[in-house]
Amino acid sequence: MENALFKELAGLVTEKRNPASMDIDSKSIPEILKIINNEDKTIPLAVEKEIPYIARAVEIVVECFKNGGRLFYIGAGTSGRLGVLDASECPPTFGVSTEMVQGIIAGGYAALTQAQEGAEDFPENGARDLMNRGFTAKDVACGLAASRRTPYVIGAIEQAHKLGAKTLFVTCTPREEMNFKVDVAICPVVGPEVVMGSTRMKSGTAQKLVLNMLTTTAMIRLGKVYHNMMVDLMMTNKKLEERSKRTVMIVTGLDYETAEKYLKEANGHVKTALVMILANVNRKEAERRLAASEGFVRQAIAQNE
Repeated sequence: MENALFKELAGLVTEKRNPASMDIDSKSIPEILKIINNEDKTIPLAVEKEIPYIARAVEIVVECFKNGGRLFYIGAGTSGRLGVLDASECPPTFGVSTEMVQGIIAGGYAALTQAQEGAEDFPENGARDLMNRGFTAKDVACGLAASRRTPYVIGAIEQAHKLGAKTLFVTCTPREEMNFKVDVAICPVVGPEVVMGSTRMKSGTAQKLVLNMLTTTAMIRLGKVYHNMMVDLMMTNKKLEERSKRTVMIVTGLDYETAEKYLKEANGHVKTALVMILANVNRKEAERRLAASEGFVRQAIAQNE
């Protein structure tokens, strides 16, 4: 007799067979690649339909950050790895604390490199792992589950709700199938995978696009970008040192040596150097202006003395 889980999985769009790839095992290598590529082309369109919901999620995250809260991604398997990846990229990209955006994955960090079978099956583990990070009502929990149904993730989201925190959920199943409470559900429905049930493919790509949009837009709204350049960089490695100098040179038109000189005076902080140069002020005044403008370079430059 079919059990409840079997029936649930059979009904998920992420577990359906894809008509476009029915005979993929009989195709040549170029033909296989074309099938995969054609299916991948549909992903941005599915994400585009979710922009109103992504926008609402960004508003929640920005408000959380402004009030001293943090964003926690929580997922299992591919979804969990994508959350940890996005969280780990925020500090070097935007100069934020490693605490500000955090990724939690079922099975712990060992699951990043090797599947931890069964780790996702217990909702209480998700709730426990969230609380072990010191999660509070000021924070935001963002569940990541292509299939929507992952017990580990649902347990964490329900725990966050109990605390009164805001919750988000990124899934590749239709919104009307959501059967638990979240503040904002983001649901790019990309359809059946090229290989049935392999959600590391289209579903994983869709989730990655959503997470890129979520944190990048939030950081832009916090003043971490000037024009379209990262300006909250700190020169913590050789690559970032050279990127920082190049950013200052592009914005100000200064030569390499002069850009380097200003960055040294600014203690390696690109934002501060830019305001010093463009507003013709010293480091202390540049820092004051940035504080008064909540970190936005444009407003800091435009401030009156």
